[in-house]
Amino acid sequence: MTSLPQNIILASGSAVRATLMRGAHIPFKQVPADLDESVLKQKLENDPASQTEHGAGPAIAVALAKAKAEQVSAANPQALVIGADQVMTLGTACYDKPKDMVEARARLQQFRGHPHVLHAGVALAVAGKTIWHHYQPSHLTMRTFSDAFLDAYLAQAGEAVLASVGAYQLEGIGAQLFDKIDGDYFSILGLPMLPLMDELRRHGAIAT
Repeated sequence: MTSLPQNIILASGSAVRATLMRGAHIPFKQVPADLDESVLKQKLENDPASQTEHGAGPAIAVALAKAKAEQVSAANPQALVIGADQVMTLGTACYDKPKDMVEARARLQQFRGHPHVLHAGVALAVAGKTIWHHYQPSHLTMRTFSDAFLDAYLAQAGEAVLASVGAYQLEGIGAQLFDKIDGDYFSILGLPMLPLMDELRRHGAIAT
């Protein structure tokens, strides 16, 4: 077992991920990574070796989690840095966060009645190098809700839906969009907490 730094950094600006960390009483500070994610995404989407039945989604989620952790870790070599990312796929197509409410509405119309996958990646880095990473998929199926329900949902949820790749927050009114969910709750929110905490405990970074 390697002795790791005790000061923890979350390399993400996500309010949801920070809330999960605080809820688990893990002491940390938040230092968002500054990456051009589009370059890495495009590279992996065009790489045949990265293709699965869900396109490049799994590879992108893990690669971005590692890249975020390593970038922040390089500037904070005495800290243990957590990087995380989430990618959504419908079939083999990957989706980014909707740019506006019009795109969010169109996406929810496209996804209703169909299963999609959220691919969550998480990584730990020390001194600019990844020492551990984990991948967790979750399978979700939206019910065939009406356009009237969709409009009411978007009006109530507001622009907060733009912070989520799926245009929903499962911990809120977004739960009403679904028929079936098969996956880990924390991973769906964007941070696989259970394997992460297990790894932190394994290295003595949090209490056992």
